Amino acid sequence: MVWGGDWNHALTGKEYAGSTGGRAAIESALGELGLVVPTADLPHRIDDLLTIDHVAVPNGSVGEATRIVAEKDGKRLSDHDAYLVRTSMVE
Repeated sequence: MVWGGDWNHALTGKEYAGSTGGRAAIESALGELGLVVPTADLPHRIDDLLTIDHVAVPNGSVGEATRIVAEKDGKRLSDHDAYLVRTSMVE
């Protein structure tokens, strides 16, 4: 199972977009589903904030998480960046 998208919650640090209750509900769901979020510590497009867009993968399958800036020739293509997670297969 992979769960990804605009969650509107930072998962570490100060919460700017969501709520502490919302973050707690997400963390609970992640635990119940056995998922980890390798994007949790990646930057947001706004300096000094962490991303609210996430990809969750099965615990034990995490490889590398990367932010891809949604910009071309100095112009934003979206108000969100892309986040890529490379994983290994889990059985």
